[in-house]
Amino acid sequence: MKILVCGASGFIGSAVCARLARAGHEVLRGVRRPERAGDVAIDYGADTEPSAWRGRLRHVDVVVNAVGIIRECPAARFETLHARAPAALFAACAAAGVRRVVQVSALGAADGASAYFASKRAGDRALMALDLDWLILRPALVFGPGGGSAGLFCKLASLPVMAAPALDGARFQPIHVDDLAQAVAAACEPATPARRVLSLAGASTVSYVGMLAAYRRAMGFPAAPLLRLPAAAMAGAAWLGRWIPGSALTPDNWRMLRGGSALAEGDTQSAAGIRALLGRAPRAIGDFIRPAQAELLRLRALAGWRNALLRWALAAVWLATAVVSACIYPSDGSLALLARAGIEGAPATAALYGAATLDAALGVACLVRPSRGLWRVQGALILGYSVVIAACLQEYLWHPFGPVLKNLPILAILFILFAEEKSWTT
Repeated sequence: MKILVCGASGFIGSAVCARLARAGHEVLRGVRRPERAGDVAIDYGADTEPSAWRGRLRHVDVVVNAVGIIRECPAARFETLHARAPAALFAACAAAGVRRVVQVSALGAADGASAYFASKRAGDRALMALDLDWLILRPALVFGPGGGSAGLFCKLASLPVMAAPALDGARFQPIHVDDLAQAVAAACEPATPARRVLSLAGASTVSYVGMLAAYRRAMGFPAAPLLRLPAAAMAGAAWLGRWIPGSALTPDNWRMLRGGSALAEGDTQSAAGIRALLGRAPRAIGDFIRPAQAELLRLRALAGWRNALLRWALAAVWLATAVVSACIYPSDGSLALLARAGIEGAPATAALYGAATLDAALGVACLVRPSRGLWRVQGALILGYSVVIAACLQEYLWHPFGPVLKNLPILAILFILFAEEKSWTT
Protein backbone atom coordinates (compact mmCIF):
# COMPACT_ATOMS: atom_id res chain seq x y z
CA MET A 1 0.00 0.00 0.00
CA LYS A 2 0.97 3.63 -0.44
CA ILE A 3 0.81 5.27 2.99
CA LEU A 4 1.25 8.97 3.78
CA VAL A 5 2.59 9.53 7.30
CA CYS A 6 2.14 13.13 8.47
CA GLY A 7 4.64 14.15 11.11
CA ALA A 8 7.17 11.65 9.72
CA SER A 9 10.20 13.49 11.10
CA GLY A 10 8.86 13.39 14.66
CA PHE A 11 9.55 10.85 17.36
CA ILE A 12 6.43 8.73 16.78
CA GLY A 13 6.18 9.42 13.05
CA SER A 14 9.73 8.27 12.31
CA ALA A 15 9.17 5.02 14.21
CA VAL A 16 5.92 4.45 12.28
CA CYS A 17 7.65 5.08 8.95
CA ALA A 18 10.40 2.59 9.77
CA ARG A 19 7.86 -0.05 10.77
CA LEU A 20 5.74 0.43 7.63
CA ALA A 21 8.81 0.33 5.38
CA ARG A 22 9.93 -2.96 6.95
CA ALA A 23 6.47 -4.34 6.22
CA GLY A 24 6.97 -3.57 2.52
CA HIS A 25 4.70 -0.55 2.16
CA GLU A 26 5.50 2.49 0.03
CA VAL A 27 5.86 5.24 2.62
CA LEU A 28 5.40 8.93 1.82
CA ARG A 29 6.98 11.01 4.56
CA GLY A 30 4.94 14.13 5.29
CA VAL A 31 7.48 16.68 6.57
CA ARG A 32 7.88 20.45 6.63
CA ARG A 33 11.27 20.37 4.88
CA PRO A 34 11.58 17.60 2.25
CA GLU A 35 15.12 16.21 2.11
CA ARG A 36 14.95 12.88 0.32
CA ALA A 37 12.94 10.81 -2.11
CA GLY A 38 9.50 10.01 -0.78
CA ASP A 39 9.23 13.23 1.23
CA VAL A 40 6.03 15.26 0.83
CA ALA A 41 6.01 18.91 1.89
CA ILE A 42 3.31 19.63 4.48
CA ASP A 43 2.79 22.49 6.90
CA TYR A 44 0.12 22.02 9.53
CA GLY A 45 0.50 25.65 10.49
CA ALA A 46 -0.77 26.72 7.04
CA ASP A 47 -2.58 23.73 5.50
CA THR A 48 -5.91 24.29 7.22
CA GLU A 49 -8.19 23.97 4.17
CA PRO A 50 -9.07 20.69 2.35
CA SER A 51 -7.92 22.19 -0.96
CA ALA A 52 -4.34 22.34 0.35
CA TRP A 53 -4.26 18.55 0.69
CA ARG A 54 -5.95 17.17 -2.41
CA GLY A 55 -2.88 17.09 -4.66
CA ARG A 56 -0.86 15.26 -2.04
CA LEU A 57 -3.37 12.43 -1.68
CA ARG A 58 -3.29 11.13 -5.27
CA HIS A 59 -3.09 7.30 -5.26
CA VAL A 60 -2.67 7.24 -1.47
CA ASP A 61 -4.33 4.25 0.21
CA VAL A 62 -3.87 5.15 3.89
CA VAL A 63 -3.08 8.34 5.81
CA VAL A 64 -1.50 8.32 9.27
CA ASN A 65 -1.63 11.54 11.30
CA ALA A 66 1.19 11.57 13.85
CA VAL A 67 1.61 15.35 14.18
CA GLY A 68 1.58 16.67 17.74
CA ILE A 69 3.15 19.16 20.13
CA ILE A 70 3.12 19.17 23.93
CA ARG A 71 3.67 22.90 24.40
CA GLU A 72 2.41 25.86 22.41
CA CYS A 73 4.49 28.70 21.01
CA PRO A 74 3.50 31.63 18.76
CA ALA A 75 4.29 29.59 15.65
CA ALA A 76 2.61 26.36 16.79
CA ARG A 77 -0.82 26.36 18.42
CA PHE A 78 -2.75 23.35 19.71
CA GLU A 79 -5.93 24.34 17.89
CA THR A 80 -4.18 24.65 14.54
CA LEU A 81 -1.92 21.60 14.65
CA HIS A 82 -4.24 19.18 16.49
CA ALA A 83 -7.64 20.23 15.17
CA ARG A 84 -7.88 22.60 12.18
CA ALA A 85 -5.16 21.13 9.95
CA PRO A 86 -6.10 17.49 10.70
CA ALA A 87 -9.78 18.26 10.05
CA ALA A 88 -8.82 19.69 6.66
CA LEU A 89 -6.68 16.63 5.92
CA PHE A 90 -9.45 14.22 6.92
CA ALA A 91 -12.02 16.03 4.79
CA ALA A 92 -9.63 15.93 1.84
CA CYS A 93 -9.16 12.18 2.38
CA ALA A 94 -12.91 11.67 2.17
CA ALA A 95 -13.09 13.71 -1.04
CA ALA A 96 -10.04 12.02 -2.62
CA GLY A 97 -11.20 8.48 -1.93
CA VAL A 98 -8.61 7.61 0.70
CA ARG A 99 -10.47 4.92 2.52
CA ARG A 100 -8.45 4.47 5.73
CA VAL A 101 -7.13 7.09 8.14
CA VAL A 102 -5.23 6.32 11.35
CA GLN A 103 -5.16 9.14 13.89
CA VAL A 104 -2.53 9.08 16.66
CA SER A 105 -4.31 10.95 19.45
CA ALA A 106 -3.58 10.80 23.20
CA LEU A 107 -4.86 8.93 26.21
CA GLY A 108 -7.02 11.45 28.06
CA ALA A 109 -8.39 13.09 24.92
CA ALA A 110 -11.85 11.67 25.62
CA ASP A 111 -12.52 13.92 28.60
CA GLY A 112 -9.26 15.68 29.58
CA ALA A 113 -9.69 19.31 30.63
CA SER A 114 -6.38 20.70 29.38
CA ALA A 115 -6.04 22.72 26.18
CA TYR A 116 -3.87 19.94 24.76
CA PHE A 117 -6.52 17.28 25.32
CA ALA A 118 -9.31 19.57 24.07
CA SER A 119 -7.49 20.12 20.77
CA LYS A 120 -6.81 16.40 20.36
CA ARG A 121 -10.46 15.68 21.09
CA ALA A 122 -11.55 18.18 18.42
CA GLY A 123 -9.34 16.48 15.82
CA ASP A 124 -10.70 13.06 16.79
CA ARG A 125 -14.30 14.23 16.47
CA ALA A 126 -13.65 15.72 13.04
CA LEU A 127 -12.45 12.32 11.85
CA MET A 128 -15.28 10.36 13.48
CA ALA A 129 -17.85 12.50 11.64
CA LEU A 130 -16.63 11.34 8.21
CA ASP A 131 -17.59 8.29 6.16
CA LEU A 132 -14.12 6.75 6.28
CA ASP A 133 -12.53 3.60 7.64
CA TRP A 134 -10.90 5.40 10.55
CA LEU A 135 -9.09 4.24 13.64
CA ILE A 136 -8.15 6.55 16.48
CA LEU A 137 -5.30 5.34 18.67
CA ARG A 138 -4.91 7.04 22.04
CA PRO A 139 -1.53 6.08 23.54
CA ALA A 140 -0.39 6.74 27.09
CA LEU A 141 3.03 8.32 27.66
CA VAL A 142 5.31 7.03 24.91
CA PHE A 143 8.84 5.94 25.80
CA GLY A 144 11.74 5.42 23.43
CA PRO A 145 15.23 6.72 22.62
CA GLY A 146 14.88 10.14 21.04
CA GLY A 147 11.49 10.88 22.59
CA GLY A 148 11.04 14.26 24.26
CA SER A 149 9.14 13.03 27.31
CA ALA A 150 11.34 9.93 27.57
CA GLY A 151 14.46 12.11 27.52
CA LEU A 152 13.00 14.38 30.19
CA PHE A 153 12.02 11.50 32.49
CA CYS A 154 15.42 9.81 32.05
CA LYS A 155 17.11 13.11 32.85
CA LEU A 156 15.02 13.53 36.00
CA ALA A 157 15.69 9.91 36.93
CA SER A 158 19.45 10.44 36.64
CA LEU A 159 19.64 13.30 39.17
CA PRO A 160 21.44 12.55 42.46
CA VAL A 161 18.18 13.38 44.26
CA MET A 162 14.92 12.25 42.67
CA ALA A 163 12.16 14.85 42.78
CA ALA A 164 8.77 13.47 43.84
CA PRO A 165 5.97 15.99 43.21
CA ALA A 166 2.68 15.52 45.05
CA LEU A 167 0.45 13.87 42.44
CA ASP A 168 -2.39 12.52 44.59
CA GLY A 169 -1.78 8.90 43.58
CA ALA A 170 -1.64 9.49 39.82
CA ARG A 171 -0.97 6.31 37.85
CA PHE A 172 1.15 5.91 34.72
CA GLN A 173 1.17 3.14 32.15
CA PRO A 174 3.79 4.12 29.53
CA ILE A 175 3.98 2.34 26.20
CA HIS A 176 7.16 1.74 24.21
CA VAL A 177 7.35 3.55 20.88
CA ASP A 178 8.07 0.30 19.03
CA ASP A 179 4.81 -1.18 20.34
CA LEU A 180 2.93 1.96 19.31
CA ALA A 181 4.50 1.88 15.83
CA GLN A 182 3.52 -1.78 15.44
CA ALA A 183 -0.02 -0.94 16.53
CA VAL A 184 -0.23 1.87 13.96
CA ALA A 185 1.06 -0.45 11.23
CA ALA A 186 -1.57 -3.04 12.16
CA ALA A 187 -4.26 -0.35 12.12
CA CYS A 188 -3.31 0.47 8.52
CA GLU A 189 -4.15 -3.03 7.33
CA PRO A 190 -7.53 -3.42 5.58
CA ALA A 191 -8.31 -6.54 7.63
CA THR A 192 -8.20 -4.59 10.91
CA PRO A 193 -11.75 -3.60 11.97
CA ALA A 194 -12.23 0.15 11.52
CA ARG A 195 -14.33 2.96 13.02
CA ARG A 196 -12.93 2.31 16.50
CA VAL A 197 -11.22 4.32 19.22
CA LEU A 198 -8.51 2.31 20.97
CA SER A 199 -6.65 3.30 24.13
CA LEU A 200 -3.10 1.97 24.11
CA ALA A 201 -0.88 1.46 27.15
CA GLY A 202 2.01 -0.71 28.26
CA ALA A 203 1.89 -3.73 30.55
CA SER A 204 3.05 -1.92 33.73
CA THR A 205 1.02 0.44 35.90
CA VAL A 206 3.27 2.48 38.20
CA SER A 207 3.38 5.67 40.21
CA TYR A 208 5.41 8.64 38.99
CA VAL A 209 8.22 7.75 41.39
CA GLY A 210 7.96 4.10 40.34
CA MET A 211 8.31 5.11 36.68
CA LEU A 212 11.45 7.18 37.32
CA ALA A 213 12.88 4.45 39.57
CA ALA A 214 12.42 1.88 36.78
CA TYR A 215 14.26 4.07 34.30
CA ARG A 216 16.97 4.78 36.88
CA ARG A 217 17.57 1.08 37.52
CA ALA A 218 17.64 0.27 33.80
CA MET A 219 20.27 2.97 33.18
CA GLY A 220 22.48 1.52 35.92
CA PHE A 221 22.11 4.20 38.59
CA PRO A 222 21.86 3.26 42.27
CA ALA A 223 18.78 4.16 44.27
CA ALA A 224 18.50 7.88 45.08
CA PRO A 225 16.88 9.72 47.98
CA LEU A 226 13.51 11.35 47.30
CA LEU A 227 12.85 15.08 47.49
CA ARG A 228 9.14 15.61 48.18
CA LEU A 229 7.78 18.64 46.31
CA PRO A 230 4.49 20.15 47.52
CA ALA A 231 1.75 20.65 44.95
CA ALA A 232 1.70 24.39 45.65
CA ALA A 233 5.41 24.68 44.83
CA MET A 234 4.94 22.73 41.59
CA ALA A 235 1.98 24.89 40.62
CA GLY A 236 4.06 28.01 41.19
CA ALA A 237 6.93 26.60 39.13
CA ALA A 238 4.47 25.71 36.36
CA TRP A 239 3.11 29.27 36.37
CA LEU A 240 6.66 30.60 35.95
CA GLY A 241 7.36 27.97 33.30
CA ARG A 242 4.69 29.35 31.01
CA TRP A 243 6.86 32.46 30.56
CA ILE A 244 10.10 30.55 29.92
CA PRO A 245 10.55 29.45 26.29
CA GLY A 246 11.07 25.71 26.03
CA SER A 247 10.14 24.96 29.63
CA ALA A 248 8.76 21.45 30.05
CA LEU A 249 6.64 22.49 33.03
CA THR A 250 3.59 24.66 32.28
CA PRO A 251 0.18 24.89 33.97
CA ASP A 252 -1.27 22.69 31.21
CA ASN A 253 1.43 20.05 31.57
CA TRP A 254 1.21 20.12 35.38
CA ARG A 255 -2.54 19.51 35.13
CA MET A 256 -1.95 16.52 32.84
CA LEU A 257 0.80 15.13 35.06
CA ARG A 258 -1.52 15.24 38.07
CA GLY A 259 -4.13 13.35 36.06
CA GLY A 260 -1.72 10.53 35.25
CA SER A 261 -1.61 8.51 32.05
CA ALA A 262 -3.05 5.03 32.48
CA LEU A 263 -6.04 2.94 31.46
CA ALA A 264 -9.02 3.08 33.76
CA GLU A 265 -8.92 0.35 36.38
CA GLY A 266 -10.70 -2.71 35.09
CA ASP A 267 -10.53 -1.60 31.44
CA THR A 268 -10.01 -5.07 30.02
CA GLN A 269 -11.40 -4.06 26.63
CA SER A 270 -8.50 -1.68 25.93
CA ALA A 271 -5.97 -4.24 27.14
CA ALA A 272 -7.51 -6.78 24.78
CA GLY A 273 -7.49 -4.23 21.94
CA ILE A 274 -3.74 -3.65 22.03
CA ARG A 275 -3.11 -7.38 22.36
CA ALA A 276 -5.15 -7.92 19.20
CA LEU A 277 -3.17 -5.27 17.29
CA LEU A 278 0.22 -6.57 18.44
CA GLY A 279 -0.57 -10.27 18.53
CA ARG A 280 1.01 -10.31 22.00
CA ALA A 281 1.12 -8.36 25.23
CA PRO A 282 2.82 -4.94 25.14
CA ARG A 283 6.18 -4.50 26.83
CA ALA A 284 6.48 -3.99 30.57
CA ILE A 285 8.36 -0.93 31.77
CA GLY A 286 11.28 -3.08 32.91
CA ASP A 287 11.84 -4.11 29.28
CA PHE A 288 11.86 -0.61 27.79
CA ILE A 289 15.63 -0.08 28.06
CA ARG A 290 17.66 -2.94 26.68
CA PRO A 291 21.11 -3.57 28.22
CA ALA A 292 22.76 -2.47 24.97
CA GLN A 293 20.97 0.90 25.18
CA ALA A 294 21.51 1.56 28.87
CA GLU A 295 24.93 3.22 28.70
CA LEU A 296 23.93 5.55 25.86
CA LEU A 297 20.73 6.61 27.62
CA ARG A 298 22.67 7.05 30.86
CA LEU A 299 25.18 9.38 29.19
CA ARG A 300 22.41 11.30 27.44
CA ALA A 301 20.52 11.73 30.69
CA LEU A 302 23.57 13.09 32.50
CA ALA A 303 24.43 15.40 29.61
CA GLY A 304 20.87 16.66 29.62
CA TRP A 305 21.26 18.53 32.91
CA ARG A 306 25.05 18.86 33.26
CA ASN A 307 25.41 21.62 30.67
CA ALA A 308 22.66 23.73 32.22
CA LEU A 309 24.07 23.25 35.73
CA LEU A 310 27.53 24.39 34.63
CA ARG A 311 26.15 27.45 32.80
CA TRP A 312 24.04 28.52 35.77
CA ALA A 313 27.00 28.06 38.13
CA LEU A 314 29.19 30.22 35.90
CA ALA A 315 26.46 32.84 35.63
CA ALA A 316 26.16 32.96 39.43
CA VAL A 317 29.93 33.48 39.80
CA TRP A 318 30.06 36.34 37.28
CA LEU A 319 26.93 38.07 38.57
CA ALA A 320 27.94 37.76 42.24
CA THR A 321 31.39 39.10 41.41
CA ALA A 322 29.85 42.10 39.66
CA VAL A 323 27.57 42.91 42.60
CA VAL A 324 30.32 42.48 45.20
CA SER A 325 32.80 44.58 43.22
CA ALA A 326 30.42 47.44 42.45
CA CYS A 327 28.22 47.56 45.55
CA ILE A 328 29.50 45.58 48.54
CA TYR A 329 33.29 45.45 48.81
CA PRO A 330 34.70 48.85 49.94
CA SER A 331 35.78 50.79 46.88
CA ASP A 332 38.85 52.12 48.71
CA GLY A 333 40.07 48.57 49.15
CA SER A 334 39.49 47.76 45.48
CA LEU A 335 41.26 50.94 44.36
CA ALA A 336 44.22 50.12 46.63
CA LEU A 337 44.56 46.72 44.96
CA LEU A 338 44.46 48.36 41.53
CA ALA A 339 47.13 50.84 42.62
CA ARG A 340 49.45 47.93 43.40
CA ALA A 341 48.90 46.79 39.81
CA GLY A 342 49.90 50.25 38.54
CA ILE A 343 46.40 51.67 37.92
CA GLU A 344 45.47 54.81 39.88
CA GLY A 345 43.11 57.80 39.85
CA ALA A 346 40.32 58.08 37.29
CA PRO A 347 41.58 55.09 35.25
CA ALA A 348 41.36 52.94 38.37
CA THR A 349 37.76 53.99 39.05
CA ALA A 350 36.87 53.34 35.42
CA ALA A 351 38.60 49.94 35.57
CA LEU A 352 36.74 48.98 38.76
CA TYR A 353 33.25 49.75 37.52
CA GLY A 354 34.01 48.73 33.94
CA ALA A 355 35.13 45.32 35.15
CA ALA A 356 32.00 44.98 37.26
CA THR A 357 29.85 45.83 34.24
CA LEU A 358 31.74 43.32 32.11
CA ASP A 359 31.30 40.62 34.77
CA ALA A 360 27.55 41.26 34.86
CA ALA A 361 27.34 41.10 31.06
CA LEU A 362 29.23 37.81 30.99
CA GLY A 363 26.91 36.38 33.65
CA VAL A 364 23.81 37.26 31.66
CA ALA A 365 25.38 35.94 28.46
CA CYS A 366 25.93 32.54 30.13
CA LEU A 367 22.16 32.20 30.35
CA VAL A 368 20.87 33.84 27.18
CA ARG A 369 23.69 33.59 24.60
CA PRO A 370 25.95 30.62 25.38
CA SER A 371 28.51 29.97 22.67
CA ARG A 372 32.04 28.83 22.07
CA GLY A 373 33.09 32.44 21.59
CA LEU A 374 31.72 33.33 25.02
CA TRP A 375 33.61 30.49 26.70
CA ARG A 376 36.78 31.55 24.88
CA VAL A 377 36.43 35.15 26.06
CA GLN A 378 35.77 34.10 29.64
CA GLY A 379 38.74 31.74 29.65
CA ALA A 380 41.06 34.43 28.31
CA LEU A 381 39.77 36.93 30.89
CA ILE A 382 40.27 34.54 33.80
CA LEU A 383 43.78 33.68 32.61
CA GLY A 384 44.54 37.39 32.30
CA TYR A 385 43.25 38.09 35.82
CA SER A 386 45.36 35.20 37.14
CA VAL A 387 48.55 36.45 35.46
CA VAL A 388 48.08 39.99 36.83
CA ILE A 389 47.43 38.67 40.35
CA ALA A 390 50.45 36.36 40.17
CA ALA A 391 52.66 39.24 39.11
CA CYS A 392 51.36 42.07 41.34
CA LEU A 393 49.52 40.46 44.27
CA GLN A 394 51.58 37.38 44.94
CA GLU A 395 50.24 36.81 48.46
CA TYR A 396 46.93 35.71 46.91
CA LEU A 397 48.73 32.77 45.32
CA TRP A 398 49.31 31.33 48.81
CA HIS A 399 46.16 32.62 50.48
CA PRO A 400 44.44 29.86 52.52
CA PHE A 401 41.11 30.54 50.74
CA GLY A 402 42.80 29.90 47.39
CA PRO A 403 41.29 32.81 45.38
CA VAL A 404 43.58 32.10 42.42
CA LEU A 405 43.53 28.32 42.63
CA LYS A 406 39.73 28.43 42.41
CA ASN A 407 40.14 29.66 38.86
CA LEU A 408 41.24 26.15 37.89
CA PRO A 409 37.80 24.48 38.31
CA ILE A 410 36.20 27.45 36.53
CA LEU A 411 38.61 26.97 33.61
CA ALA A 412 37.73 23.26 33.64
CA ILE A 413 34.01 24.15 33.41
CA LEU A 414 34.74 26.46 30.47
CA PHE A 415 36.74 23.70 28.77
CA ILE A 416 33.83 21.26 29.12
CA LEU A 417 31.31 23.79 27.79
CA PHE A 418 33.63 24.66 24.88
CA ALA A 419 33.94 20.97 24.00
CA GLU A 420 30.15 20.42 24.19
CA GLU A 421 28.98 23.51 22.35
CA LYS A 422 26.24 21.53 20.58
CA SER A 423 24.51 19.09 22.90
CA TRP A 424 24.76 15.56 21.50
CA THR A 425 21.61 14.61 23.40
CA THR A 426 19.55 15.95 20.50
